Amino acid sequence: MCGIAGIIGEGHKEVLHQMLHAQRHRGPDNTSIWNGTNIALGHNRLSIIDLSDAANQPMHSSTGRFHIVFNGEIYNYKELRQQYLTDTLLKTHSDTEVLLALYEKKGIDMLPLLIGMFAFAIWDSVTETLIAVRDRFGVKPFYYAKQDGQYFFASEIKSIWQAGVTKQTNDEVWAGFFAHGMYGQPNQTFWQHIHALPAGHYAVFEKGNEPKLHQWFRLEEEVQHIKHAQDETEIVSNYSALMNGAVALRFRADVPVGFNISGGLDSSTLLNAIHNAYPENDSINAYTFYCNDERYDELPWVKQLIEHTRKPLHPVLLRVEEIPALAHAMAIQQDEPYGGIPTIAYSQIFKQARQEGVLVLLDGQGMDEAWGGYDYYYKSGGGIIQGSNAAPVLPATLDGSFASLAVAPQYKKPFDNDLQNLQYRDIFYTKFPRALRFNDRASMLYSTELREPFLDHRLLAYAFALPKHMKFRDGNTKFGLRQLAMRSMQQQLVLAPKRPLQTPQREWLRGPLRTWAHDHIATLTGSLNNGWFNAKEVEKGWQHFLDEKTDNSFFVWQWINAAMLLQA
Repeated sequence: MCGIAGIIGEGHKEVLHQMLHAQRHRGPDNTSIWNGTNIALGHNRLSIIDLSDAANQPMHSSTGRFHIVFNGEIYNYKELRQQYLTDTLLKTHSDTEVLLALYEKKGIDMLPLLIGMFAFAIWDSVTETLIAVRDRFGVKPFYYAKQDGQYFFASEIKSIWQAGVTKQTNDEVWAGFFAHGMYGQPNQTFWQHIHALPAGHYAVFEKGNEPKLHQWFRLEEEVQHIKHAQDETEIVSNYSALMNGAVALRFRADVPVGFNISGGLDSSTLLNAIHNAYPENDSINAYTFYCNDERYDELPWVKQLIEHTRKPLHPVLLRVEEIPALAHAMAIQQDEPYGGIPTIAYSQIFKQARQEGVLVLLDGQGMDEAWGGYDYYYKSGGGIIQGSNAAPVLPATLDGSFASLAVAPQYKKPFDNDLQNLQYRDIFYTKFPRALRFNDRASMLYSTELREPFLDHRLLAYAFALPKHMKFRDGNTKFGLRQLAMRSMQQQLVLAPKRPLQTPQREWLRGPLRTWAHDHIATLTGSLNNGWFNAKEVEKGWQHFLDEKTDNSFFVWQWINAAMLLQA
């Protein structure tokens, strides 16, 4: 896990240094720059595999033709080395060198062989072409922008601003966010001129041309090749084997590895996979957050789940008085709107893990999208807000001309049924893109690596391809996964309804954070209001929330978050 940056064109070393400094939290162990003809590459290193200096980046091929900066992990790098590179002299034990050597041998055709999370850029000094690649589901970020005939790219938007690219709002995306709760299309950001490389794509940057985007991963094609057994017990066993393999791969590291846990089915499944693989290992730390509010805290369930293992539990307390400072720091870190106080609470897990020397954490992200775990998959409307029946946004607060910029989102529907199309939407357009960004920035703020074994593409595709009756039966979502969990967990935990991961956000914003929240909202509709909001309607919505006429605080957080970002 690292940070990458680069300039395509007449690169200036001092500019690249500024870009790397802005994202130094992504890699505190080493910062390096390489300058070539019409290219400058930079890297912030967080050392996880092969801790030696020989594995620093930018890294160069043995022929001197190819040069790479890489963020992420190739979990099957040992297998790739053994299968394809036995005739290649490698100088390190790093996955970066395997990745570069494999590209030198196979070119872009190597991508389907990779199991991992990654964003990398490879410069070909002969053709003066840059290939930028992003992993299948967009776990690792890649942003780019063009200015004055040069292209700038980086792992975080703030780094591109450091290159001199103007910070200018993308009003269409902001309008869609306030009107529909959307975070833009896969290639969009909240800022003009700054683009995201979509998940499962690579881009070719050639001199004098606009970048050409190519989609290299298609879930719909992956699913077509999956053949499930007829027997349900065998299906569950096959999934279990894939899951255990995915978890084992993600324990490959030369630093301590721990995991995050909540009281839900997904992280409970992760806990059991880890315990089955390492039953006697009492040095694998487990982390969970709580807020000292029994209405929301999952700590009692977590303690109940983990008591049969030898894994030490480290609860992390979030206090309401910490929120103003932490919220501001997270806004600066995220560069774009983020998911509220739960994201802040989650980030404190990484802070404590780092302090305790645990640099890699696993979590249970991805099960709901793969297994059809959200209730709205089986109800009319197919919305994306879980845990509240109230309206999450207040489009009536928007100025008319600004509101007209908000276009109702359209999504690709590659399958012949609503369930899989909704799952596909959440994986590539809604849930995954935003959650993975929140999680990446929350972990990297404290220089820790987050690994998500349930996003192993083989595992996700296997569950995604299952028929509806394996996902929803007898009123329970994730039916097949619950069957697997019944083998090792208590029935009341397996059959418990889904609890959205929450904090007392509503209560805190109405109570101890009320003045803080109001000040940000007043600033947004006052000195920061550039024709976006009707101040009277915003005040009406705020009072409606304070009077407890709605149980949804999403729109309030939107306003607070926007005020912090626009002032940052």
